[in-house]
Amino acid sequence: MIKRRPVLRAVAELLNAANGVRPLAREGYPTIPVFAFGWPTSEMSALYLAGSMADAVRRGIRGDFRGTRGRIALALTAVSWALLGLIHRRNASSQPHFEDPLRAALGADYQEIAEKAKAKRRRRIGIPPNDLIRRRYVEKAGTVQYGPHGGANRADIWRRADLPRDGKAPVLLQVPGGAWSIGMRRPQAYPLLSHLADHGWVCVSIDYRVSPRNTWPDHIIDVKRALAWIKENIAEYGGDPDFVAISGGSAGGHLSALAALTPDDPLFQPGFEDADTSVVAAVPIYGRYDWVTVHGNGRREFIAFLQKFVVKLPFRSNRAVYLDASPIHRLRADAPPFFVLHGRDDSIIPVPEGREFAEALREVSTSPVVYAEIPHAQHAFDFYYGSPRAHYTAQAVEEFLSWVQATRAAAPREQAG
Repeated sequence: MIKRRPVLRAVAELLNAANGVRPLAREGYPTIPVFAFGWPTSEMSALYLAGSMADAVRRGIRGDFRGTRGRIALALTAVSWALLGLIHRRNASSQPHFEDPLRAALGADYQEIAEKAKAKRRRRIGIPPNDLIRRRYVEKAGTVQYGPHGGANRADIWRRADLPRDGKAPVLLQVPGGAWSIGMRRPQAYPLLSHLADHGWVCVSIDYRVSPRNTWPDHIIDVKRALAWIKENIAEYGGDPDFVAISGGSAGGHLSALAALTPDDPLFQPGFEDADTSVVAAVPIYGRYDWVTVHGNGRREFIAFLQKFVVKLPFRSNRAVYLDASPIHRLRADAPPFFVLHGRDDSIIPVPEGREFAEALREVSTSPVVYAEIPHAQHAFDFYYGSPRAHYTAQAVEEFLSWVQATRAAAPREQAG
């Protein structure tokens, strides 16, 4: 006979909910399980709450909540429900934390300016306003090979089925995360990709070579190869090779920021040095931007990980390699517009990483730098379709990139006038 432990189970549920409210660890290796358990709770809290309540009904009918221990278990479970409700309310009310930074950096009329680009896309597609129906996959125009390294150099192309092949749609390259050792394009950033594709974009989601089988800088070289492929081929899918933006989360945030700050850099383009790898805008999300600093939560563990699995070179005697790989040390005045997003409760990459990168870039770049710090958000807050934060992320990124598109289109007219 299976021995039931309702109090122990209730305590486990309560700890999990508390971890979703605020991560229980922020330093060292414990941050990994804290994230693994905390992310589903913080981003899928409504689903988690519904499942917990349904299971409590089942266990109540079974008699788990009888007696003193049962009543204690039920009380603890009710507290965990209250915490899950708090998590969901915080998630649902986070939209201003995406919009306000855009308004502060781009101006109070940024949405009106962005709407000009959106209206132009609607006319090209041939549909009226407010008739953009959300589809999960829109259309995947097949998997393409963008580089010479087999399955590691494959990409999915996302587009509306009714997008004209001569549509000159804006293009986004999505670079997946995974600690430079996973890098799977599926199912990362699906809420963003489907949202943009529905709104007339062409999106390219890539795989790239990962560690420990491959060694830095293979990762960024593949991202550059993908950019070069897009510039040469995306017009066949209705995309505009003159408007290519880049985004990515976690390791993808690092790679997208580095790619945006090193256009046409021969160090990362061996054999295709003459290819155009510039981008018009970058949206790195909860990325690692500094491979050099050893001070701060988790920094020593991170450098040790890079030395052993990614760069595979001693840090002390190869500091230049780590500097070259650090976006915060590759800042430039002619950087494209940046929209940097980071969760304040990120237990994998602490929020100072994003904050310090955005501040440093803002001091150097002549282009707008938007920084959105999302309260209570864990790592990977943009993954899940049902998460309000994922929806707000997709909306905010589209507004930012549409603003960039509209202002770039207006610039030649102003110069001509």
